[in-house]
Amino acid sequence: MKAVLDTCIVLDVLQQREPFFNNSLSVMHAVSERGCIGFLTAKSITDIYYLIRRSLHNDTAARDKIRDLYMVFTVADTLSADCEFALYSETGDYEDAVMIETAKRIGADCIVTRNQKDYTKSKIPVYSPKEFLALLASKS
Repeated sequence: MKAVLDTCIVLDVLQQREPFFNNSLSVMHAVSERGCIGFLTAKSITDIYYLIRRSLHNDTAARDKIRDLYMVFTVADTLSADCEFALYSETGDYEDAVMIETAKRIGADCIVTRNQKDYTKSKIPVYSPKEFLALLASKS
């Protein structure tokens, strides 16, 4: 299964955000243990770097976190076509529409996010971390 993880899932883990930390960590463990193929978008990587650097006040530490993500995840390039198609999407949030378009182009099976309400128009299934973990468990 190919799953695109939304930025919030990674930030929940890196910033240990409660009450989301445990489920998001379990999703990342599933990816690292090869229970699924986890993707981040190139756009997410830059957003994660920016937010982590800002919270840590340390560029080196932020870059180390990004290096760690590259060891676990496949990073899907976001193409100009993804951004253009997102302009015409029914999804109201442009950034989410770009993620959906990237996920569609790479043939992802789903998107994992805590922000499901912004993905209601997605043609790709969208799961919360808890739902995604249950789906993985049912397939094993």
